[in-house]
Amino acid sequence: MAEKSASFSAGSPPQPVTLTKIAAKYVSYSHTVFAYSAFFIALLVGCYTHYEKIVQNEYYGYPDEWFPSVSATTGDRYPARAIFQIFIALTSGPRFALVFLWYLYTVYSVGTSSRGFGTFLLTVGVIRTVACGGWVYITSTDDHLTHDIAMILYLVCTLPWQLGVLYTSSKNAAALKWRRLFTIAFFTSLPPMIYFFLQHKVHKIPGAYTTYAFFEWSLILYDVAFDAVTAIDFQTFEFSIVDRSGAQGAPIAMSKEGSAINTSAEDRISPSFLRTLASARGFVTEIYLAFVFWSMLTSLALLIWYFPLWHMGISGYEAFLLITVAPMVLGIRPLRRLMAKYRGLFHVASLIGVASYLWVDPAMRLTLTATGLAISLTTWMSTWLEMQNQGARLERSILIWGLGLIMHNVVKMAWWTENPIWPIMHKANGGMNEAGIALGIIASLDVLLRDVMTSNNEGIDGLSSSGSVVAKKDSSWLMASAGFGSILFALHSMYSDSSAIMRWSVAGYPNYGPSPVPWGVATVAALVFGLILSNNRRLTTNPAWYAIGCANCVIFYAFDGWTAFYGGLVLGTYMMSVMPVLARSITIHPPFKTLLTTFMIYNVLCLAHVWVVAYAFVPGGVYARERTNWVLGSMMFLIGCGIHNARKQVIQDALGKKMAQFHFLKTTRQFTRLFALGAIAASALVATKRSVSALVPAPFTSSHQSFTAGIWTIHFALDDDMWASEMRMRDAIRDLELDVVGLLESDTQRIIMGNRDWAQYIAEDLGYYLDYGPSTMKHTWGCLLLSKFPIIKSSHHLLPSPVGELACAIHATLDVYGQPVDFIVSHNGQEEDPEDRRLQTTELARIMSTSPNPFVFLGYVVTKPQQPLYYLLFDGGDMNDIDPSDWDRWCQYIGYRGLRRVGYARVSHGKITDTEIQTGKFQVVQDPQKFWKASYERLDESQIDPALRYPSMFRGQGVRGHRYHVFNEPRYYVH
Repeated sequence: MAEKSASFSAGSPPQPVTLTKIAAKYVSYSHTVFAYSAFFIALLVGCYTHYEKIVQNEYYGYPDEWFPSVSATTGDRYPARAIFQIFIALTSGPRFALVFLWYLYTVYSVGTSSRGFGTFLLTVGVIRTVACGGWVYITSTDDHLTHDIAMILYLVCTLPWQLGVLYTSSKNAAALKWRRLFTIAFFTSLPPMIYFFLQHKVHKIPGAYTTYAFFEWSLILYDVAFDAVTAIDFQTFEFSIVDRSGAQGAPIAMSKEGSAINTSAEDRISPSFLRTLASARGFVTEIYLAFVFWSMLTSLALLIWYFPLWHMGISGYEAFLLITVAPMVLGIRPLRRLMAKYRGLFHVASLIGVASYLWVDPAMRLTLTATGLAISLTTWMSTWLEMQNQGARLERSILIWGLGLIMHNVVKMAWWTENPIWPIMHKANGGMNEAGIALGIIASLDVLLRDVMTSNNEGIDGLSSSGSVVAKKDSSWLMASAGFGSILFALHSMYSDSSAIMRWSVAGYPNYGPSPVPWGVATVAALVFGLILSNNRRLTTNPAWYAIGCANCVIFYAFDGWTAFYGGLVLGTYMMSVMPVLARSITIHPPFKTLLTTFMIYNVLCLAHVWVVAYAFVPGGVYARERTNWVLGSMMFLIGCGIHNARKQVIQDALGKKMAQFHFLKTTRQFTRLFALGAIAASALVATKRSVSALVPAPFTSSHQSFTAGIWTIHFALDDDMWASEMRMRDAIRDLELDVVGLLESDTQRIIMGNRDWAQYIAEDLGYYLDYGPSTMKHTWGCLLLSKFPIIKSSHHLLPSPVGELACAIHATLDVYGQPVDFIVSHNGQEEDPEDRRLQTTELARIMSTSPNPFVFLGYVVTKPQQPLYYLLFDGGDMNDIDPSDWDRWCQYIGYRGLRRVGYARVSHGKITDTEIQTGKFQVVQDPQKFWKASYERLDESQIDPALRYPSMFRGQGVRGHRYHVFNEPRYYVH
């Protein structure tokens, strides 16, 4: 028998031998023990070593607060933090094993999950675990933003993880009971936790943070306990360590369960699973490259705008707008194929546009950004052209391009409508340019490697190998160009920022309309819904759907406030839904004339979009003055041409070819829905975080019922060196303690200003009520009001401007310590238009003279003191000049009545703009009529209560370039 056995062994391949087996339930046990140890040992050590420090928060300490939060316990102090991080590291191994075991258990053992859903849940579990490592090892002290992003990602993944595990649970009654219990406990703990956090953060109630901490710790208990239930499921599951080469020692007897792990194809990791992961990675990297494209496109006009802004007219740099016609070079077939084949390399090259922030010189930054945009745009167009005969892959690329725009919206929402990789951003003002470049390089190299790996089998990543462009017989290249050029303009001008359609249609209080937070989430959701609808081409090319789009464009233009916003949401859904079919239509026509015409149409619409407001500074502007209706009408007509053309197109793909791509197309659409819904969730989390962190408006100093008002022309929040300036503006406004401030030249919700709403940042960070002023569709340069006091009502005025630029004004009534006080913020026209300025000043005087309330005027008048317009304003408006002896004024003026004037100061601009800050200090009085006329008797600062004095930091050289100038100190008065 021994000989027979030896002979059999010699003549057969080595048999696998099980060396040892480990019950899978021990994975659950170790995960639970290590996780609970991490938190609770850290809690004990933290309380023992730093009790009073870790219970201290920003408002209260012991004994008002007596129990520490999770973050204070685990992230603030040594040695508790070190112990916590060590145990979390020990938890990570069992955690990854648990996630993978659940996939095997539900897909292959009990069969409660399909392979696709199991893969999704596995991916969520892995992302959630990595995100946990992010907020554990990167504390808020190390990098607050990265810590918060990781924490938000972890919380976002918790919902699908717990619900997905619950959904795929086996029929084990005990496991189901405990999972349901812990899931219900987890999610019912969230509302009271949020409530007590708001009680602490917003209302500053003592002890609220301790109660919040108990709910926070309970989430830890429920979260870990939820995963501990897997020990019940894994009772019959085990690991086997198998020596496939054969073992010299005696093998362990194999149980039925142990023998299940073998080399059969059914039990290996599925190739389709690996393809799914690769596809997901490709989606992520290409979405990021699409985000980079949209970032450069939206920054180009913003950089161009800097130059005519300072030249007060056409500067010559406007020619850079024509860089968008660069894709016409794709008429050269070898170049087109080269760019498509090595698109990863060209995407890397395009990052020069993101890296342009490294150059301080504005002209160089513009040049490099334009170069990067040209490369990126041409690369995307070459990819589409070479995919024209690969319908599923072309659709994938176009959908990813649309997701890049949605990502652009979400990122801008997180950065208060700035884009952190724009060339106007750098580290000092919140930019993340270096990270943007690094991610761009990684994404580009991933695209390059995937293309190289697949090129041998499928041509150029499955692209058309012919490289020819064959138009359909009944398809018009001109109409295709009109459709895509106009849809690109529509998305850029109105939907490249989640707050744009709100600011295009804002009204006065109390019917102000939606606020960007939280309603920017609705804008993102509308774009997402449109992109998902784009799969239904019968709908998107239907004349009835086009009619709905046109009707909502009319609603958006003709109304304001909430009604216009609703119209804008439906219009955004429509625009996003037709974008893919219009993009697809340009790929089947000769590239040179099609792309040249496409982007010239886009450029003409962009210029028209500017001409309607800048008519006083551009040739032929008089014909475009205030004609946004013409621009929108032309845009919708051209889109209609494109839709009519797309509707006539005949599908070229043979039935067999379409069926071969069916699985690819299905996967593409599933990923699109997944990432799109993720964008909605991300925007909702951003909105929640911003809402929670925003300060509640309250006066800087309320003890004497005083307030400080200011006026400042801020040149569209671009400083002298072409950097975004809102952070520096915030610092100046905060240090001057301005309770009410009027900001002029403030409307930045146009293509040439980057579709920004920087005032959101100042309002949330310092705690202000915000009146944006006349909407973008009112064709002014903008005037804006920030107030620490509630806005009772406001009206937006377009002042008479028969010849020159349209002048704007806000007339607002504020509740100032219980008394209604009126304010005007206004910006009159240019020096070259004296009749305009006379009519505008007359109207301002009429508004002020007819109000019975105490009044403060904060305006840009364009006249010297003691001149006719000066008297027309102050005498005609029944107002007092804040200081008639101040002869060195030309633009900005402050007037008042019915208040006690305390002081007046002029502060230098600090190179944020070319215009100073003017401020006045006032007190509300019981009998305004006694203070209707001013006393110009001055007082020494020593006679003024310290709480009513101006900050001393601006004396002498001042701070950050801001100092008291002209008088070199504040002036104080009797009243």
